[in-house]
Amino acid sequence: MKKQRESQCTQKTISLLSPLGTIQVRGCENGVHTIQILMDVAPAERSGEPPLSCVVNDSPAETSPELQRCVEWLQAYFSEPQTTGSLPLPAFHHPALQGDAFTSRVLQVLLRDVKFGMTVSYKRLAEMVGNPRAVRAVGGAMRRNPVPLLIPCHRVISSSGQSGPYMSGKGDHLKQWLLTHERQRGKE
Repeated sequence: MKKQRESQCTQKTISLLSPLGTIQVRGCENGVHTIQILMDVAPAERSGEPPLSCVVNDSPAETSPELQRCVEWLQAYFSEPQTTGSLPLPAFHHPALQGDAFTSRVLQVLLRDVKFGMTVSYKRLAEMVGNPRAVRAVGGAMRRNPVPLLIPCHRVISSSGQSGPYMSGKGDHLKQWLLTHERQRGKE
C-alpha cells in the first residue's frame, strides 16, 4: 500500500554538484522522497581546494516548494553548515519516514536530537529510541535512510569512536569528509 501511494506521486529530480560529487534529490509536491550521493568524483580526487558549495546542475522546469527548500538547505549545508539548524527542513514523503515503525522512530530521533557537529554511537541511539538492545536494528535503519544529509546518518559512529560504514562501506571516505566538514565549519 505504501509503495503504491509513493508511486502515484509525480516525482521530479534535481541534480546538484557538491563537494561530495553529484547529489540527486527526488521528490513530489508533498515532499522529498530520496537523496542519492552518486559518488562520481570523491572529495580527495578533486583538483585543488574542493569547493564548499553546492550548485544546481540540472533541474526540471518547475519544482515543488519542498524540493526547492531541500536544495536551499543542501546549499547552506555545504557553504555555511552551522546555519542549517535555523533553516526549515523540507517535508519528507517516503514510506520509511511515515508512521511509527522502528526505522522511522530511529531516523526521527536522530534528526531531532543529534545536532550539527555532534556524533552518537549506534548503541546510544538505540538507547535514545528506548530499545538498548537494538544496536543492529539501528544500523539497519541507517542503511534504509532515504534522505542522507538531511537526516544525518553520517553522525552515527561505533562505540569505539571509529566512524563505521557509510553507504554500505562504499562511502566511508564521504562520511569522514562530512564529519570533518562539520567539525571545521562548526568552529567558525
